[in-house]
Amino acid sequence: MLEMWTYRTTVALEPAVDLTGFKVEAQDGSIGKIDESTADAGKSHVVVDTGPWIFGRKVILPAQTIERIDLEDRVVFVDRTKEEIKNAPEFDPERGVDPTYQDELGRYYGQYYR
Repeated sequence: MLEMWTYRTTVALEPAVDLTGFKVEAQDGSIGKIDESTADAGKSHVVVDTGPWIFGRKVILPAQTIERIDLEDRVVFVDRTKEEIKNAPEFDPERGVDPTYQDELGRYYGQYYR
């Protein structure tokens, strides 16, 4: 099984690279910008602000969903569709990424890696 909270070996990401502000492209179009990112061991992810597309909602994308990063154009490409991202559990900044929320996200995104 894929480790969804770890960046793929094909994604060349130096720990010093901050993805905040990068545009995010789903398989079927743009979904917003990265509001924050982390490369913490075992819980690497990005928080995406979807803007007006789904009413300013924020969602977390585990690092494994990132297929590639274009550092020059500041774009992150993910292996999910807009609909899959729209249906993801909403990110609550007050709650953060506690173990329960991380498990919830794991169940949601894990269904796509079976």
